[in-house]
This record gives sequence, structure tokens and C-alpha cells, in this order.
Amino acid sequence: MKDRKSPWRPLSFEGLNTYSLKDRPSKVQVEDFARPWAPGGSLEGFLQSLPSILAADQFREAADALAKAVQGGRTVILGMGAHPIKVGLNPVIADLMRRGVLSALALNGAGIIHDVELALAGKTSEDVGAHLCKGQFGAARETSQFIHGAVAAAHAHGGVGLGEAVGRALVEGEAPFAHMSLLATAWAEEVPVSVHVAFGTDIIHMSPAMDGAAMGALTHHDFRLFCRMVSLLNEGVYMNLGSAVVLPEVFLKAVSVVHNLGHSLESITTLNMDFQRHYRPQVNVIQRPTGASGRGITLIGHHEIMFPLLAAAVLEKLEKMGISQRLNKRLNRGSHKGRN
Repeated sequence: MKDRKSPWRPLSFEGLNTYSLKDRPSKVQVEDFARPWAPGGSLEGFLQSLPSILAADQFREAADALAKAVQGGRTVILGMGAHPIKVGLNPVIADLMRRGVLSALALNGAGIIHDVELALAGKTSEDVGAHLCKGQFGAARETSQFIHGAVAAAHAHGGVGLGEAVGRALVEGEAPFAHMSLLATAWAEEVPVSVHVAFGTDIIHMSPAMDGAAMGALTHHDFRLFCRMVSLLNEGVYMNLGSAVVLPEVFLKAVSVVHNLGHSLESITTLNMDFQRHYRPQVNVIQRPTGASGRGITLIGHHEIMFPLLAAAVLEKLEKMGISQRLNKRLNRGSHKGRN
């Protein structure tokens, strides 16, 4: 190979301007770092020991927002998919309702299915792959019978939503595991619960007992109920837990309705919690509804770890504030009724 001298020369760094590291602004300071855990400490101490960086800061911000909303008697709504039920969070969510931390609950259609199965049998979540090709997926008799029976009775009576109808039926029917049910707890504690059904998405829609008119009437009642609760979110908190499509879309429409009717959503805080970032929660929950005066917080992680940790952090803060959560619950309940 013939030798050839390249005409290109590497750039010389001689004369490069520098400055002192001590004078440079930096994003991370030693004061922001985590502190080692000392066994025997409190949950509050553990949370304060986390780094003052990224998700740890956002987690504390979310807990603060929830505690301050409860302290101020503001509305706190939890909108959720069915997965939090399937990973065992019913006792935690029910406890927040009983304590008056949650002002309202919103579920998708799958939520009532898993909640009812838990209440009736103490178990839920079938193996879809094993049952699908056998034609057995979604064919559990009691699930459809109970829900459609509750829907039919409520529709005949009129003026009742889907969440209330099923919750009341569980309580009055003395379901063996009603104490584990979100719907039964909501009914017993007089917490408004709305169920937002997308037809064709749930196993009970395959049942010959399915009455589309009755189901539609009850879920539309619940959308209007949900809009009522969203209209009270001024300085409150809306949480989206594990719903990637249905609840973020429903929430966005409710926000539009309440703005159209002249309600204020100033200083609203929205919180999205899921395993990964999805488009609709990010834009329909975190970005669009918060506008100029609100704030949106995203926490990514497993529901079965993140949500109980958040609930515990909020309860510790309320305990430190010396707030009577039962009193706050009564104040919230009174403010929700009879308001146009």
C-alpha cells in the first residue's frame, strides 16, 4: 500500500477556556444525597432519607399534596383500572375510604367484575390462556348473574348508578367477603363510586342476561356523578392508578364538562401511577387538565409497592398534623351533597 499523508489535522485544544468547578452551577449537591437507613426509624424518617432528586422528590410532593387536600377538606378522587384489585390493594384502598381520605372512587368495567368475584368467592383473575381456546373464558356463572341481577333491579327502580347498585347488592346480599370489596365499602361508607363501562370489553357483556339499555343507563348516570365529583376538585387531587385508556379519557371529558358549566379547577393536582408511561395518562391526566395553575405528578413503579407506600406516607402526615380523619370525611360528605 502506498503511503499517503492526510491533509487533515486533529484540532488543537491549546488555549481552551476553563473555569473553576467551584464556580460552576451543578444539578446535584451532596446535600441532595440519600442518608443510610438506621433500623428502628419511622416511615417518615425513611422518606426523608431518600435523595432529594427526581422520583423521590415527586413521591414526597404527591404525599404532601394528598395530605394537604385532606387537611383542607378538599376533594380527593381515585380513578383506577382493575389491576390494582388483582394485585391485592383492596384493603389499602378500602381503608382510605373508611378514614375519609378518599372522597370518591371511579372504576372501569373490569373493576366491578374482579371486585364482585372477590366479594362472592374470595378470589378472582382467571387464567385467560388456559380457558380461551376451550370456550370457557369469562363463563363463570355467578359473576354475570350477580352483576346483571343488580343492574336489572337498579334500572327498574331508576335514579341509581352502576357502582351504587352493585355495592348495595353486595352489602344487602351479605356477600361472604364483602369486607374486602371496594364497592361494598363505598356503599357502607357513603363514598360515591362510579363505574365507566366500554361495551364489549368485559366478560359480562357476553352473557345472555346482558341488558345493554340498563347497563348503559346506569353507567351514564355514573359519568354524570363523576362529573359532579370532578367539579369539586378545586385545590383537590385526582389520582389515576393503572388505567391506560378508559379513565384518562373519561377524566378529560369530565374536565371539559365542568369547565363548560363554569366550575373552577384552580390549583388542581393530578397524579398518575403505573408500571410505565402511557400517552393518554400523560396528556389527559398530567398535562392538559392542570393548565397554568395546577401541577401533574407521575410516579412509575409496581402498584403493589408504590400505592401502599404512598397511602402509608399520607396517613403518617395526617397523624402528624393531628387531623381527625373522620371529621374530614363528614365535612367532605356534607360539601358534596346538594351542590349544583
